[in-house]
Amino acid sequence: MTLHLTAIEAHAEGEPGRVLVDVDALVPGGTIAERFAYAEQNLQWLRRLVLHEPRGYPGLCSVLTLTPSDPSADVAIIVMEQGAFTPMSGSNTICSVTALLETGRIPMVEPVTTVTVETAVGLVQVQAECVGGKVIGITIENVPAFAVHVGVPLEIPVDPRTEPGTEWGQTRTVSVDVAFGGQFFVLARAEDLGVGLTAADVPALQSVGARLKLAVNQQYPVSHPLNPGINTTNLVMITGPGDDRGADGNNAMVMATDRLSDDPATWTGALDRSPCGTGTCARMAIMHARGELAIGQPFVHRGMLDTTFTGRLIGETIVGDRPAVLPTITGRGWVTGRSEWVLDDSDPFPEGYTIGDIWPA
Repeated sequence: MTLHLTAIEAHAEGEPGRVLVDVDALVPGGTIAERFAYAEQNLQWLRRLVLHEPRGYPGLCSVLTLTPSDPSADVAIIVMEQGAFTPMSGSNTICSVTALLETGRIPMVEPVTTVTVETAVGLVQVQAECVGGKVIGITIENVPAFAVHVGVPLEIPVDPRTEPGTEWGQTRTVSVDVAFGGQFFVLARAEDLGVGLTAADVPALQSVGARLKLAVNQQYPVSHPLNPGINTTNLVMITGPGDDRGADGNNAMVMATDRLSDDPATWTGALDRSPCGTGTCARMAIMHARGELAIGQPFVHRGMLDTTFTGRLIGETIVGDRPAVLPTITGRGWVTGRSEWVLDDSDPFPEGYTIGDIWPA
């Protein structure tokens, strides 16, 4: 049997997103929670097939766009990243809404189209600014974000390849935050880690990002209060201060390999090409918990490509027993192409492949 996949290719402020359409039959379930659980348990092969070579590359993300189970939603999404299925992604939501509007799969209304997106962690409202058949801006009213741990010690292994003066087997302790912004993040300051946020720092960022993810899942387990199936910290945000070019904060977000282990060969990953939407929400939740960001105050967040998302907290709420904030993210996406992908049943690589020249060994 040959598998055929249709995609709209897009990017959001630099982050590539492959928006897969007409895939309802691949993801059974009566609710989005059931479909997300099914994907995690049964569709890892599909995630690898789409994101790995020869169809994918290390920086690529993808989205399964589905018929929503909630009648108030226009579309449901399940996000596939290099390390895992994730319940929500700001950049991938921007890619999806832009792609579906510009190809007519969701009717476009100018000057603003409102799109309701069903995700595994709740409904997300999207306002798309539209002119001449193009989407020129997206504002996402994201699910509530909340701090889980603020300024807690995390013991991580050292990596002598990127940390001169250290030896294999040593550990060090760094201060980190853990927050939910649509998915769980561990956040650490670049200054505390001894790394920069420039292209020259990428090997060190990949290594320390992977080690932070490995350690935080061992030392600080998480579970969403209303959706206990969301129970891992998948992403790492390494933060820096603002700059004189208009940003209130800078960051590098690391998507660590899905084969992460104590083996140093796995201490790597890909960097988010965008400023990271859910990560922006998580960072704003931490800043608000510290008294550093007020409700209504804009927060311009710059990523590794010098593109920005503008975040804003528009209110406060409670998630389970946790104080939470209501974040928005504003950015832009662009359609970059359309594609058809095929898997023939005689293909020797039914889940794609990775090789150590550009992938983890």
